[in-house]
Amino acid sequence: MRLAVIDGQGGGIGKAIVERLRKGLPEEVEIIALGTNSLATVAMLKAGANDGATGENAIVQTVKDVDVIIGTVSIVMANSMLGELTPRMAEAIASARARKLLLPLTRSPVTVVGVVQEPLPHLVDMLVREVARMYGGEKDVRS
Repeated sequence: MRLAVIDGQGGGIGKAIVERLRKGLPEEVEIIALGTNSLATVAMLKAGANDGATGENAIVQTVKDVDVIIGTVSIVMANSMLGELTPRMAEAIASARARKLLLPLTRSPVTVVGVVQEPLPHLVDMLVREVARMYGGEKDVRS
């Protein structure tokens, strides 16, 4: 299974996701860090991603070849992340055949109605459990 974790700005959310995925999934699961900027990519690589790339073209090309795309709901919104997420990136991510697992977090003026607000660590735990379920097994994913 190949997972792409997409983040921007400082990469803190992507870093948290990668750390928990690495703890909760078997080593053979490939985690690819895709940053809208190099700071985000480096943060995710330090957290345990197998490989990483930065920028619009890297994201547009890589999302074509992964099984799962993970990030916040902002990754499918053009011009989100203070403009770092380009329309081309949003279109490529939304159009990719990969399953998308999106956390309901955004700094954009968007509210996802019907979602219970949870702290980031709880959301990441839920995300890792879902990926593990898709993979067919689960390690202990608690902090």
